[in-house]
Amino acid sequence: MENNYLLEEARKYGFTQDQQVWLKPFMNYPARQVGDVKESEDDSLVYFAKRYEMFQEKVNNLLGRIETSENKGSFLMKVLHMKEQVGNYDALGDFEKIYHTLTEAEASINETIKQNREKNLSTKIALIQEAEALSESIEWQETTDKLKELRGTWIKTGPVEKELTDEIEERFKAPVERFFERKKNFFEDKKKMQNRIYDKYRDLISQSVALQNSEDWEGTTAKLKQLQNQWKETGGTLPRKTMTRLWTDFRKAHNHFFERLKKKINNEKNESRGKYYETNYERKKELVEEGEQLLQQHSLSDAVKRAKELQAEWKKVGPVSPEVSDMIWERFIKACDRVFEMSSLEHYIRKRQQASNETYSATDDLQARINALKDFIKSDKSELEVLEDNLGKLSDAPANDAFRSMLQGKIRNFNRKISTKTDMIEMFRSQLSSASR
Repeated sequence: MENNYLLEEARKYGFTQDQQVWLKPFMNYPARQVGDVKESEDDSLVYFAKRYEMFQEKVNNLLGRIETSENKGSFLMKVLHMKEQVGNYDALGDFEKIYHTLTEAEASINETIKQNREKNLSTKIALIQEAEALSESIEWQETTDKLKELRGTWIKTGPVEKELTDEIEERFKAPVERFFERKKNFFEDKKKMQNRIYDKYRDLISQSVALQNSEDWEGTTAKLKQLQNQWKETGGTLPRKTMTRLWTDFRKAHNHFFERLKKKINNEKNESRGKYYETNYERKKELVEEGEQLLQQHSLSDAVKRAKELQAEWKKVGPVSPEVSDMIWERFIKACDRVFEMSSLEHYIRKRQQASNETYSATDDLQARINALKDFIKSDKSELEVLEDNLGKLSDAPANDAFRSMLQGKIRNFNRKISTKTDMIEMFRSQLSSASR
């Protein structure tokens, strides 16, 4: 059935002659040979009718793609190429119908192109107006970015009619070039101004460097102060990195001079302060040396009394050099602690003997003192542990600073007392060893 229909269509638009297959004339196209008879005339006619169907399917596919495409103008050349094939495609069928169909598609595409070009023209005129409005702007970076954006939009916008292309391109290019020419001139002038400012700063730096090693302390101080005022008055704007480098060089020369001046003043002060420190140090050494000999040169009660007097005198003596301050203080307070700890120990031993109504031998007496000191140390360590635990739990909040300092002071005192008691134990053990021989 299908072949009968195809044969009928083939005979309608073609014929065979002298073992050749021909397409009948249509429109302005003359009759032409499309092939040869192979097996039989009917089979050959059917074959070329099927080729027409293939061509028709290509046309239909093309028309379908055009229909669904947003860019119909891109198919114009394909339509024109397919129209050319109508006159030379070897097949039998209604080519006139296909030709008219393709002509309609061509016209539709051309109409779309025309509408698009009109739309493109409207878009480009708007871009031109926007560019012209920006051409006199002094917001250099913002406008540069905006014009780049307009140029990108211009490039993406499709063409206009050929006869308008050159004119419309020139109208857009003119305001853009006008802005960038103004921008170029502005920054060239700015660069010249910056060079003048830069040279002024460099001159101030050179003058400062020439003065940085001066020994005329008073005169140079005044000159450098004047250069500092000139620096502030110079004004102008330079790139941040450049300005930072210039300021660093300028400040370096000034700092060099004023550090030398400061050192000179400090040296003069230190000479006076050094003598003051030395006098105080000598007096504190005398107090330390006397404190260290109290137990050897006085009775215990007199030693305690004198230790308290030495502490009062110590407070009246001024400061010493920081390099020796801690050392001399440690020697003094340990000497006083030794007296007070010995007094406490004697009081404890005496009360214990009175309570027991016993009389100790020399060795027993030494051993009792050693045992008592061990008990004292144990008690001190117990209190020290509580203090250290409290310090460890204390937060770093500034409100706790005073309490923290108090705890740290108590911890230092307990450590010193434990150290003093430990030294006393070693002293009594030495005496015990000698007594046992």
